[in-house]
Amino acid sequence: MTDIRLPDSGFYEAFRRECLTAVRNRSELFNPLIFFLSIIMFVPLGVSPDANVLASIAPGMIWIVALLSVLLSLDKVFQSDYDDGCLEQMILSGQSMYLMVIAKVLAHWCFTGLLLTLLSPVLALMMALPSQAYGALLLSLFLGTGALSFIGAVGAALTVSLRRGGLLLSLIIIPLYVPVLIFGASCVRSAALGDPYSGQLAILAALWLLSVMLAPLAMVGGLKISLEN
Repeated sequence: MTDIRLPDSGFYEAFRRECLTAVRNRSELFNPLIFFLSIIMFVPLGVSPDANVLASIAPGMIWIVALLSVLLSLDKVFQSDYDDGCLEQMILSGQSMYLMVIAKVLAHWCFTGLLLTLLSPVLALMMALPSQAYGALLLSLFLGTGALSFIGAVGAALTVSLRRGGLLLSLIIIPLYVPVLIFGASCVRSAALGDPYSGQLAILAALWLLSVMLAPLAMVGGLKISLEN
């Protein structure tokens, strides 16, 4: 049988390396999921166990917690590579940094946003979200968390050289998250009320595509500035 090998593109190697690192660091891998699950579990205890109350706040609550869970893990995207010098070697290697940062952020999304998306129907059940909104919740989180990862990675690139840069990262990124949060929660709320939600999904898809195309350029620039300092 012929041994089929993917070309040494930098993209594949960076994606594979990030996935292996995430699998080996299980404690960091599960932190966003545990945070997401814990907050949603506490809402009925702290707000109200009434199903009508929970259903009314479920779209916004699930989306806010998903946003914070992604934000919680963003400072790890470039930090380990910066600390051990791999980031500098990547830039000096002559390979496309644009593709490599896309690979790193895609790996981050697979182990945060995608897992949160797959977990969301269980949490929607706990929040008494109407069943007709489950599809909108899955689709909106699938598109929206991808945009959150790419937008947030820009802040991670700008603050990678700063010790305790988490607060600055939050201040930079949270305003940019507002459109994704608004249209994500609106999509789920419209579906729960039986209204059309394709418009909100289209906007989330556009935000995801724009973030994939433009955010890597800002990331590469931010990383070069961080390394120069």
